[in-house]
Amino acid sequence: MSVRHDVRRADGVRAPTREPRPVHRVLVFTIVALTLFMMSVDSTIVATALYSLRRGLQTSINWAGWTITAYSFGFVLMLPLSGKFSERYGRRRVFLGSVVAFTAASLFCGLATNIYMLVALRAVQAAGGAGFTPSATGIVVDHFGPVRDRAVSLFGSIFPIGAMTGPIFGGLFVSYWTWRGVFFVNVPIGVAVIVLALRYVPGDRPKAEETHQRMDGAGMALLGIGLLAGMFAASYLGERNAHALSAAFVAPLAVAVATLWFFFRHISDSAHPFIMPGLIHGPGFGPVNLVNALYSGVTFGMVALVPLYATNRYGINALGSGTLLTAQGAAAITLSVLAALALRRTGHRPPLYVGSAAIIIGMLLLALSPVAGIPPYGWLAGSTFLIGVGTGMINPASRNAGLQLAPGQASTLAALRSMCLQLGSMITISIATAILASSDDPGSIQAWVYGTAALMLVAALPLIALVPEHRGSW
Repeated sequence: MSVRHDVRRADGVRAPTREPRPVHRVLVFTIVALTLFMMSVDSTIVATALYSLRRGLQTSINWAGWTITAYSFGFVLMLPLSGKFSERYGRRRVFLGSVVAFTAASLFCGLATNIYMLVALRAVQAAGGAGFTPSATGIVVDHFGPVRDRAVSLFGSIFPIGAMTGPIFGGLFVSYWTWRGVFFVNVPIGVAVIVLALRYVPGDRPKAEETHQRMDGAGMALLGIGLLAGMFAASYLGERNAHALSAAFVAPLAVAVATLWFFFRHISDSAHPFIMPGLIHGPGFGPVNLVNALYSGVTFGMVALVPLYATNRYGINALGSGTLLTAQGAAAITLSVLAALALRRTGHRPPLYVGSAAIIIGMLLLALSPVAGIPPYGWLAGSTFLIGVGTGMINPASRNAGLQLAPGQASTLAALRSMCLQLGSMITISIATAILASSDDPGSIQAWVYGTAALMLVAALPLIALVPEHRGSW
């Protein structure tokens, strides 16, 4: 409740003013957590519906996979912008606009009549969702005072909740309703968030007048063209009779390499780049970003394909394959909370090492066949449980490792972290679905994909030693 008091005007008359309402931190955290939950649900629920969606829209597994990669593409392109928008126009304003855009796009995704429309709408949906993490992080950093590091750490427990419940809802919708339900479910949540945010999320603090920088349109275009061309190249390899020397593969690959090279050159030379180069590869930031891309992004991509793997290799139905991720989500939630509470004592590197080892073991087990009479469902659930333990342990450390280097740029850094995660996920899913689409035995091939991913993560372990260490609050 606001408090009324009087201040004396220049003419001597007392004028009433109002102090801002006190911030209800638990309620505000719940509201922003709902948006992160909605976003994480949407990134996993679609994976459960891939098989049904492919049949419903009469498309290939390659194009069905684009419903996930287009979502990642929209995130990657808009995340840096959403961080800048949050800093410039205010966290609350960007937060509300993002929820409105995401909710509307979700409704139209559920009404899509062909795969091309759905893929385009998924990119629009992601563009809305890209504002969630930067604006929510900024709101917490601005209004949560000395407990902001713990509140931000707890964000890591929200994504596993969505990852756990998303596939369950997806399996239920596909089994008893329609794949369109995986998009419609966002609409009531989004409406509720908008109503609550308008009432309870505090207004942005007044900022000193500053000269606004122009948006880096050239940087955006170079990054977008490079990523899209790379996605087309990977997608082509999933077509039947595709070969690596074909112009349909070489041309988009060449465009991707050239435009991404020009992108990094551009941001190094530009006075006001799309993304500050120092935040990408500067001291401390480079290792943190790589760890986020590999151990969070690649892992997320591999987990998103588990329901498809369960169906292709073991014939588990949509509902059963969806519930496989329940154990993974429960483990990630529990370990995220525990790791967040212990982070001030453990620092960043120990949980990163232990969590990464658990992820690697879980992926290796996914690649192997069940042993000792363990049923396939139990074997897959146990493997994903280990991956959940790992992701839960690394989330608080990987989230705070970058933020504590520059708390004043919290929104931008949160956007960059999510961008790295989405890049890792997008590349992983694009390559994996392309490989599976060209195979006559996708289940066995996907087992090799999991094994290869695990070995890659083993090779990347030395990166953790380069992550800046920190104990205590920041």
